[in-house]
Amino acid sequence: MTDLTDSHNKNSPQINQFDEKGSLYVVATPIGNIDDLSFRAIKTLQQVSLILAEDTRHSQRLMTHYDIRTQMMSLHEHNEEARIEQIANKLDDGQSVALISDAGTPLISDPGFKLVRELRQREYAISPIPGASALICALSVAGLATDSFSFWGFLPSKTNARKERYKELSEHKETLVFYESSHRIADSLNDLVDVFGERHVVIARELTKNFETILSGPASIVLEQVNNDSNQQKGEFVVMVEGLSKANEGLSTEATSIMTQLLTELPPNKAAKLTAQITGVKKKDLYQWALQQKSD
Repeated sequence: MTDLTDSHNKNSPQINQFDEKGSLYVVATPIGNIDDLSFRAIKTLQQVSLILAEDTRHSQRLMTHYDIRTQMMSLHEHNEEARIEQIANKLDDGQSVALISDAGTPLISDPGFKLVRELRQREYAISPIPGASALICALSVAGLATDSFSFWGFLPSKTNARKERYKELSEHKETLVFYESSHRIADSLNDLVDVFGERHVVIARELTKNFETILSGPASIVLEQVNNDSNQQKGEFVVMVEGLSKANEGLSTEATSIMTQLLTELPPNKAAKLTAQITGVKKKDLYQWALQQKSD
C-alpha cells in the first residue's frame, strides 16, 4: 500500500502494510451532503483493510458514490465489545482499520468509545481523519457565544427527566448544545421554555441537506414556529441555548414571556415599563434584557 499522506508532511500517520502493527483511523463522514467527504478520508477508506461501520447498509451508498470497495463490518452499541478482540487481531497482523458512523464524526453520540478506549490502553496507533460534525457545524452558524460551550448529547426521552436535566444546566454560563429527535423536538422545546424562560435559542435542522433550516430567537417564539409548521418537526436537530448572563439572570419566566409579546408591538423602553408595572421586576433589568435580545 502507498502512503496516504503528503510526502512533505513527515508527522502525519501513514498506512503501510509493512508496519509491525496496523493503525485504527477514526474517519468523519458527511452529516447530509454526500460531497462533504474529504479527499484524505476517501483515500483512507480506499486503502485500509477493513471499515467498521455503524450500519453497513446505510454506509454502502457513500462507498458506492466514491468507488470505495473495502470490506465493511458492522460495529454498533450491541456488538462493540465483542468486536474488540477481532479488531486487535487485525491490527496485530499489520492491517489498518477505519471506523465510521452513520454520519459525522464517530464517538460524538455514536458508537466507538469502548473500542477506542481499549485499543488506546493497549497502545495501538489511533489517528483521526477530521471532517463534519453536526454540533460544530451548528455552532458555526448559530450566532451564539462559542468561546465556551458544553455538549450534552441527546436529552432524556421523558419530560420529568428532561426538565431535571435542563434545571441542572440552568445556571451554566456557557452555550449549551443538545441533540434532539424529530418526534421529541416540540415537547423538548416546551420543557425548555418552562425551565429556561425566554433564553435565546437556536435550533438547526437537517444541516447540509435540502431542507436545512435554522430558527433563532426567544425560546417561546422558536417553539411557536415549530408548533405552527409540521415540517419544522421533521429531521435531525441540534438545539443550542445561550448561557446564563447578567441580561437574563434573575428574570422570571412570566417577565420574559410578557416582554417577548410586548416587544412585537412596542419599543424596548415602553415594553420594559409596562412589564415592570405588571410583574414588579425592575424596569432597568427588563430594558437591558430587551437590548440583549436585539443584539443576539
